[in-house]
Amino acid sequence: MSLLRVLLGTLCLYWIVSIGVFAQRVEFDLVIANGRVVDPDSKLDAVRHVGIRGKSIAAISASPLKGKRSVDAKGQVVTAGFIDLHSHGQDDENYRFKAMDGVTTALEMEVGASPVSQWYAEREGKSLINFGATVGHIPARMALLGDTGTWLPRDKAITAQLNGEQKSQLLQTLQQGLNEGAIGVGFGLAYVYGATREEIFDAFKVAAKNNVTCFVHARSHGAIDPGSALEAMQEVIANAAGTGASLHIVHVTSTGLSQTPACLELIKGARQRGLDVTTEAYPYIAGMTGLETAIFSDGWQQKLNITYKDLQWVATGERLTAESFARYRQQGGLVVIFSIPEAAANLAVTDPDIMIASDGLLTNGKGHPRGAGSYARVLGYYVREQKTLSLMDALRKISLLPAQRLEKAVPMMRNKGRLKVGADADVVVFDPARVIDKATFENPAQYSAGITQVFVNGVAVVQDGKLVEGVKPGVAIRRAVSK
Repeated sequence: MSLLRVLLGTLCLYWIVSIGVFAQRVEFDLVIANGRVVDPDSKLDAVRHVGIRGKSIAAISASPLKGKRSVDAKGQVVTAGFIDLHSHGQDDENYRFKAMDGVTTALEMEVGASPVSQWYAEREGKSLINFGATVGHIPARMALLGDTGTWLPRDKAITAQLNGEQKSQLLQTLQQGLNEGAIGVGFGLAYVYGATREEIFDAFKVAAKNNVTCFVHARSHGAIDPGSALEAMQEVIANAAGTGASLHIVHVTSTGLSQTPACLELIKGARQRGLDVTTEAYPYIAGMTGLETAIFSDGWQQKLNITYKDLQWVATGERLTAESFARYRQQGGLVVIFSIPEAAANLAVTDPDIMIASDGLLTNGKGHPRGAGSYARVLGYYVREQKTLSLMDALRKISLLPAQRLEKAVPMMRNKGRLKVGADADVVVFDPARVIDKATFENPAQYSAGITQVFVNGVAVVQDGKLVEGVKPGVAIRRAVSK
């Protein structure tokens, strides 16, 4: 037996050495050399050389590798591309800002899309980074009821309660979207307060039957009962428990506000007792939405604990008054909402188990800085400057955890969010001493600094800190559906 062990040990050693020698002799399409490779999945944090062949990572070596092209990453961090689970900006303008912030996959999970096939077809072969969407309860409800809003409900879908036939049609639309490859079911309950608890419970059943996650903007905000954030989260956690659906609660801080600690305690308690519940936050003290939406129905000042001066009209940058609020609400448009307590933002961003997701949207350079700088802000402000989050935990929150949230329903996500052999070559290289967000509330359309190289499916989209023009390597992230 001992001789057999010796022989097996010798063979294993020979195999390991042979593989190492082979890796050094083979020429890769691209080698990222001398970088500090950090992978939250394996906990690797060491200087390594990364070999990429085609669309995949083919080698990670302590010894130098040969490549047709080589990038020297000495003194920089090399890691898996960042995954944004909450990206409303799904066009070339927004993809460019995402790439410059280290994001290689941006997904529209809260509002979602409907019809799903059309949404994907509009982006196939035209995208700088990877893209995907849920089937959205909001757009499905808007279409069913003939709401006059474009992106978010403006009238009929906000208040209407569905009859039996309408509810059946809505559920069929959600199922059709999943059949077309949608990667979950998205809900914005705060925008459709006419949707009954039963309607939402039945929609959760559709998600559970298809083994996908519900991505939910809870029904209400703030600490005033009835209708507090805690109550709203209890609704959807109960739905998850009653149907068996997995649940992801979006932007916990802009929903929870002063109740954020209690909401996080509720979510963690549910997880400890076996429910599949996760959440996310963005690293800012303000949110953004349409001023014409249900968020600003009667009582908004008390619920959000703010007043007119805490609202910034995106188009002009002005703070609102009672007069301008009434005028712009009638007109409709985006407004930044300074409502999130700084302590709540810091609590969520520094929690190692809460994902980072931007909720980002820029239109012609106007919007919220989260659309351009969320990920560099986490790495520059929270990791380097404040030292309230470790680099490993930060990378886990922005790459590995989002991939794991999706991979059960979307197997292709098992090859994202990790820097390992066989994983997709979605790779980010950044300078830990320089990475920082530049986007501000006054001028949100500013690229992050310190993100030096970004590769999507092995193709450079950011090179030496600048966007590469004329490349569209992004692919659709879709659920595998049996025919």
